[in-house]
Amino acid sequence: MDLKDVLDERIMDLNMDSRNKDEAIRHLSNLLKEANYIDDVEEFVKDIYLRESEGVTGIGNFVAIPHGKSDSVTQVGIAIGKLNSEIEWETLDGQGVKLIFLFAVSNDHEYARNHMKLLAQIAGKLGNDENIEKLLAASTTEDIKNVFN
Repeated sequence: MDLKDVLDERIMDLNMDSRNKDEAIRHLSNLLKEANYIDDVEEFVKDIYLRESEGVTGIGNFVAIPHGKSDSVTQVGIAIGKLNSEIEWETLDGQGVKLIFLFAVSNDHEYARNHMKLLAQIAGKLGNDENIEKLLAASTTEDIKNVFN
């Protein structure tokens, strides 16, 4: 599975007004539900917070990659949110977050393997400051896709 195969405009919001981490996670989870990536928002959010309790998902440079394995996931996907204002999040550099990449991953073994490949691809792109700048400046879903293609 390749990153460009899971970039879906239906689960991207580049104009998020979420005021905190919980609002942001719930908003992106609802996008996943509406696009049939997950069956149950509450179960999915609970599983995300379970993973959040195990370690920091804010990787720095205003980016967070929350994820967690959940039985509610029916299709691997990455909901992408760009916030209008920085929000508080536990991060490696102590800064807040403006970009969120919320992974929808099933407990199924095959899905988990794909998740690790996708996470590695995302991390590779996000390790480049120029790509972060492009993502923070993105105003369209095409702008986002261009960074990852």
